[in-house]
Amino acid sequence: MAANATVGQTCPSFMKPTSNGIFQGDNPIDFALPLASLQICLVIVLTRGLAFLLRPLRQPRVIAEIIGGILLGPSVLGQSKRFLDAMFPPKSQTVLDTLANLGLIFFLFLVGLELDPRSLRRTGKKALGIAVAGISLPFTLGIGSSFILRESISKDVNGTSFLVFMGVALSITAFPVLARILAELKLLTTDVGRMAMSAAAVNDVAAWVLLALAIALSGSSHSPLAPFWVFLCGCVFVICSILIVPPIFKRMAQRCHEGEPVEEMYICATLAVVLAAGFLTDAIGIHAMFGAFVVGVLIPKEGPFAGALVEKIEDLVSGIFLPLYFVSSGLKTNIATIEGFQSWGLLALVTFTACFGKIVGTAVVSFFCKVPPKEAFALGVLMNTKGLVELIVLNIGKDRKVLNDQVFAIMVLMALFTTFITTPLVLAVYQPARGARIADYKHRTIKRKNSKAQLRILACFHSTRIIPSMINLFEASRGVQKSEGLCVYAMHLMELSERPSAILMVHKARKNGLPFWNKGLRSGSDRIVVAFEAFQQLNHVSVRPMTSISSMSDMHEDICTTAERKRAAIIILPFHKHQRLDGSLETTRSDFHWVNQRVLEHAPCSVGILIDRGLGGTTYVSASNVSYSITVFFFGGPDDREALAYGARMAEHPGIRLTVIRFLVEPGTVGEIIGDSASYTLQSMDEEALSEIKLKVSQDESIKYEEKFGRNAGETIAAIHKSSCCNLILVGRKPEGEVALALNRSGDCPELGPVGSLLTSSDFSTTSVLVIQQYSGQVSLDLALEMEEDSAGIDSEIGS
Repeated sequence: MAANATVGQTCPSFMKPTSNGIFQGDNPIDFALPLASLQICLVIVLTRGLAFLLRPLRQPRVIAEIIGGILLGPSVLGQSKRFLDAMFPPKSQTVLDTLANLGLIFFLFLVGLELDPRSLRRTGKKALGIAVAGISLPFTLGIGSSFILRESISKDVNGTSFLVFMGVALSITAFPVLARILAELKLLTTDVGRMAMSAAAVNDVAAWVLLALAIALSGSSHSPLAPFWVFLCGCVFVICSILIVPPIFKRMAQRCHEGEPVEEMYICATLAVVLAAGFLTDAIGIHAMFGAFVVGVLIPKEGPFAGALVEKIEDLVSGIFLPLYFVSSGLKTNIATIEGFQSWGLLALVTFTACFGKIVGTAVVSFFCKVPPKEAFALGVLMNTKGLVELIVLNIGKDRKVLNDQVFAIMVLMALFTTFITTPLVLAVYQPARGARIADYKHRTIKRKNSKAQLRILACFHSTRIIPSMINLFEASRGVQKSEGLCVYAMHLMELSERPSAILMVHKARKNGLPFWNKGLRSGSDRIVVAFEAFQQLNHVSVRPMTSISSMSDMHEDICTTAERKRAAIIILPFHKHQRLDGSLETTRSDFHWVNQRVLEHAPCSVGILIDRGLGGTTYVSASNVSYSITVFFFGGPDDREALAYGARMAEHPGIRLTVIRFLVEPGTVGEIIGDSASYTLQSMDEEALSEIKLKVSQDESIKYEEKFGRNAGETIAAIHKSSCCNLILVGRKPEGEVALALNRSGDCPELGPVGSLLTSSDFSTTSVLVIQQYSGQVSLDLALEMEEDSAGIDSEIGS
């Protein structure tokens, strides 16, 4: 036992892969596979929880993963030897590091896929100058700070290697993290965003070259020619890859056709090439990730092949393996080593040097390139983003014995700080103008004086399930007698995530800052584009598919900004619930519930929320086969008048029958229907709108007008139920009048109003509903407050 203990102190005991189970007397965490599974679960729960807590601060997920790694390491939880020996014993370090580096290899491959060499060739002189300044000054300051660190806390390291590593660590910009920050802040398509991405791409490539040089210089061989041979072989590897990789993968990409799945053989061959490239660069003496990065850069970006590779790899790598790399870093980071005035002073010095070099160097050159001061400073802050790429450099330096524990901890905290301050500083100094309100934007509603003006609709959707109903709604809205017709902007709402595929799509954004057109895009949404293009060609309606990729917290900004830029008269939003087979409504994603509410609050035009129950069936109905019965429930008020105007436009279609039902109080029961409430007199605008409909009734047999009287809410609901046998019901979100007040009940969907909420019940399971809010020229909706007021009103009624 004594001998075993002695051996255990010098070399961790061997871990078998799997156990025989607790009933055979084995402890699962003493075996490699069960322990690794438990470690992965712990890491995922901790990092995702931290990411959720940091979401209000708009921080990238890498910040949560770095903090999570530090928390699990000896700085916090690892101070408990019992915890560290149980969850991260020394004997498990090899397995953990192997999985982490395997994830790192494929992550760098994905990073390479995000970089397009052609974009580097198109980099302008301005972006190139900014990139050079963003590398040279921090690199120089890094060399200067390395002398100070060597004289104080890092005396026993290789001077040349330490010098280069410090220069690279301070000059690097994390391209993947920067792309996500720019996309999150909606700066990717601004001048600042484009310059930052171009400069960061150049910076990234230069940093990897410098890192390869640093690795070559950090070898343990005493031969002075060893670094030369390492660097020379690395150059030969890159040249051979440029000659061999693109032709092979170009042929693979040509064999992958649009709309068809990529063959498994091609995916497996690519993964094998990535691993083989990693093996070669590791054998040369450069880290294996360098080979994977080179292969990723050289793979052609055209066609579905690159996208298929990302889809196959990204979730497993970024969701499971990559967080292990942060834990591996965290286990090497001991903040307790930073003690005393000298150490904290060196931390402040390194952090100041890193920020000063990047921000000042970039800002000064940007200013000389005639970039406005605020934009120049914001550009410098963005280029100061570190994140994961910084950790890669530091971990290689730590593994190569170039950085000791104290310097490593200082550099990790510096990387965490510089990345954390990026978003707050950019928001503080640079707020790109969303664009002034368009003065000549007159037609913000369906109801208008010039009834022949073109109707512009911004239709949003987040699922392909609603596409047939949307297209059938467009067909019904065509207004065949209108001289200028209909123009539809179909916006696919997608959530911006940490997935590389989302960033690849955002890279294709239009220069005007709006969500990009799908024109020429061939991806998973290709079928959506084809459906809209077919409808456009068959009906001569202008339909322009587009995609919005943004976080759920500010998705409404994309919708409202696009509606105003495109002069839309109405925004059509899908209800956040979809119909099940039994007729009930099931929540798709609750996040879209809040998106709808924010759009209602900030919309620059009218808004409609579509409760889809299969309008026209599951396929597109051609114009000649349209036979819809549409009903408008009219109680009074501007929202009901807007619904009435939309119904009148639909009635011009030869295949549509319109019924307008006006709900009134039974004569002699005024006041009884709503208790103590005062009687309400309909405004003259309601009477004017109804008089126009009554005039059309006498001229058009497809339009009918009815009046329904009720003495209480129960009779009104019964009348609504009786009149709901149709294909589509149009209602106002906030109806006015005594009858509407009687129906005013709270619910979990205040964005639908009292009548719309009533129509979501299973009693109306065959009828689609469009709830409309008319643009009033002012932002007056606070839906949360409305819900509270409704609840308070019901409580007072019950109390009385």
